[in-house]
Amino acid sequence: MKKIGILFTVLLTAAGLWAQTSVWEFDKAHSSVEFGIDHMVITEVTGKFTEFTGSVKSEKEDFTDAKIEFYIEAKSINTNNIDRDDHLRSADFFDVDKFQQITFASTSFTKTSGKNYSLTGNLTMHGITKPVTFEVTYGGMIVDPYGNTKAGFKLTGKLSRTDYGLTWSKALETGGLVVGEEVTLTARVELMKMNP
Repeated sequence: MKKIGILFTVLLTAAGLWAQTSVWEFDKAHSSVEFGIDHMVITEVTGKFTEFTGSVKSEKEDFTDAKIEFYIEAKSINTNNIDRDDHLRSADFFDVDKFQQITFASTSFTKTSGKNYSLTGNLTMHGITKPVTFEVTYGGMIVDPYGNTKAGFKLTGKLSRTDYGLTWSKALETGGLVVGEEVTLTARVELMKMNP
């Protein structure tokens, strides 16, 4: 009877460990958040946000139950042009004094095939929240030379800036807008597993 009790305790402990939620945080030194948008129809301007944080919580090793949160500081926008960046921070665009953060909270993370996933969640920008979907490629998991468990992902998606109240632009005489409406987002994220 005593042996049965010990075995039962071991099984419960193992089950608890299996079901334990893993917490992952962004390794900012090896992650990036970038965007691209049309300029005068003929070309694309790219930029990035330099200040961001995020976390992932998951009980499954394939991350299909992952809960993902992402926080971007809007003022950290950088397009390698000071005047343009100041304009983007102004009330014409992000209005960073009033709306300091861009946030994302996942509602589903679904494997579509192999290492490909679909990530859906609510993106809040400029005080407006809209659902968005990203295509995600899972790069895999590895233990780095320092003993840290790492996982890598690449996210890509598109959204309309005007859906979030970022409506400033000027019309060209030849047709089209100085600043396009569709924004392409790309995030390359390296996660680090946190110790329990």
